[in-house]
Amino acid sequence: MNFDLTEEQKGIQKAADEFAKGEFDKEVILDLERNHQFPFAFLKKACQLGFIGIHYPEEYGGQGYGILENALIVEALCRRDSSVGVCLSIANFSSEIILRFGNEVQKKKYLIPITKGEAISAGAFTEPDHGSDITEVRTTAVKDPSGYLVNGVKTFISNGTIANFIIVLCQSDPQVKPSYRGMSTLIVEKGSKGFEVSELGEKMGIKMTSTTEMSFDQVRVPEENLIGNLHKGFYQVIEFFDESRVMVAAQALGIAQGAFDRALDYSKKREQFGQKLAEFQVTQHKLADMATMIEAARCLTYKAGWNFDQGRIEPKWTSMAKMYAGRVAVEVAQEAIQIHGGYGYMLEYEVERYYRDARITEIYEGTREIQKNTIASSLIGKKG
Repeated sequence: MNFDLTEEQKGIQKAADEFAKGEFDKEVILDLERNHQFPFAFLKKACQLGFIGIHYPEEYGGQGYGILENALIVEALCRRDSSVGVCLSIANFSSEIILRFGNEVQKKKYLIPITKGEAISAGAFTEPDHGSDITEVRTTAVKDPSGYLVNGVKTFISNGTIANFIIVLCQSDPQVKPSYRGMSTLIVEKGSKGFEVSELGEKMGIKMTSTTEMSFDQVRVPEENLIGNLHKGFYQVIEFFDESRVMVAAQALGIAQGAFDRALDYSKKREQFGQKLAEFQVTQHKLADMATMIEAARCLTYKAGWNFDQGRIEPKWTSMAKMYAGRVAVEVAQEAIQIHGGYGYMLEYEVERYYRDARITEIYEGTREIQKNTIASSLIGKKG
């Protein structure tokens, strides 16, 4: 059993780290944070260097790598900065549904602009009354001679105000039972008549991102914007979650490592009672626990990504990775603040922002409770 990354993977990891180290200017980032602005300049440069959509085939603007390589990039970016890293890692959010299930025209039309930094995508799955439960949706898609008419509301949608197109999960057959067997995914483009997006308001973390509510009022979507087969949308989204949970786990892993890096560096420099913080056993034990949790999360995250790249769809592994890495990110960032003391509470020292950004990794793409349900179902087996 070989736990080493290949030389090529190490090169990708190093390149992403060097990019972030050279480009992520602290003062620029703090200004973006205070003004809740998306880091478009960083995204453009990341696209130029091939970091966005690296897991797309070359004909669609990518480099033909896998989910593990994409996770290595996400981890490296979030390690250098939690907020910018998250923004860059979700710039192509849900585009994998087009990659896995769309036709050639859709792939070339929507994926290539993403890799060039000319487009941002979003996925509209969550609704006000259902949260993480997408087995029921109230947003409908009714067939008409020119395509579909979409009506409904989606909420907590990342990239909403900046996305050029949105992949929307709709109920396309209201009669079928269970209802998830009658769902479809449609591509709704920005500016479509009857489609409105509004920011949900201030939030705890990831303040550079756009978190929105979307309303669809008789939005006409052409037939060619149906992704894959009619009534197969739920299954497409569920499979996508197996990819996206690895990405969120990588975000959490990078955030945890970044918070740890800052805590370790600070403990070696800060003096209390005549000695460095790192010389106190209590600090050493904190650092030992943090490093151990991070390494365990890394093993789970890499295994989940590698397993998906082998063509095995096993929700248990991706749920384990996301659930555990998210918890590690929160706990490590919390301890990083504690090691910094009062300075850890200040925006300038970054670890308080890492803590705020870490918290979302336990919520979006399915809460940790949802992940536990998935893991338990795999262990116990479904009824019948």
